Amino acid sequence: MSATVSFPVPTPDGPRPVTVSYARVGRGEPLLLLHGIGHHRQAWDPVVDILATERDVITVDLPGFGASPSLPDGLTYDLATTTAVFSAFCETLELDRPHVGGNSLGGLLALELGREKRVRSVTALSPAGFWSEAERRYAFGVLLTMRQLSRRMPLPLVERLSRSAAGRTALTSTIYARPARRSPEAVVAETLALAGATGFDQTLRSGAAVRFTDDIPGIPVTVAWGSRDMLLVRRQGVRAKRIIPRARLVRLPGCGHCPMNDDPALVARVLLDGSR
Repeated sequence: MSATVSFPVPTPDGPRPVTVSYARVGRGEPLLLLHGIGHHRQAWDPVVDILATERDVITVDLPGFGASPSLPDGLTYDLATTTAVFSAFCETLELDRPHVGGNSLGGLLALELGREKRVRSVTALSPAGFWSEAERRYAFGVLLTMRQLSRRMPLPLVERLSRSAAGRTALTSTIYARPARRSPEAVVAETLALAGATGFDQTLRSGAAVRFTDDIPGIPVTVAWGSRDMLLVRRQGVRAKRIIPRARLVRLPGCGHCPMNDDPALVARVLLDGSR
């Protein structure tokens, strides 16, 4: 069931109200799932039903993405602010140090929440922030191209392309290794989400200087990388392991940048194992 919640987030000029859209299902220990830039919480749909048999699963639209409104004036789309938003979100929902999983930008946010000891475990799927400068420029260029195409394509064209495996491949092969497995409805919805993401440009700009450089002692950390990730290449996982030496580094064979759709059973198992 989807819902919205509003809560104050502190700024130098006083608290500002933030509203986010989320869905919650299942039972067990809480597991918060954070999507990547330009995506929406439905990115997790392929694994939610599996996870919900053992976890209280909370999927959230980041501010300015999906159904969540833009951040109010006085708040910027940087890592510190977004981390503060989700810390406040957890307090509002009375989630006492939930497990957290994230993909891409969401993986970086999950690691930052872990670094600040706001969560009890972290599972990061192809997290941002472990790139070289050349790799970052490449990834940002791809993301900008995807964003521009999504905004230029008329909806009837997107719908027509989504009805064939070849069309879904054309639309989503950058982030999925097995794009034909994505449903037509999901492809249309995520193309519209990318086109309409009000937080995209500012989030991308603020990410240009971001590197994750700190160890995360004291809590379990899993870093998982798709063997066919075409956006953030898998050698970045080796860098992550060097920076977080106690982390469990998991290879996801045959998976792309958003592995939840490529191999739901494997990704669900990684998330469950990482949140024990």
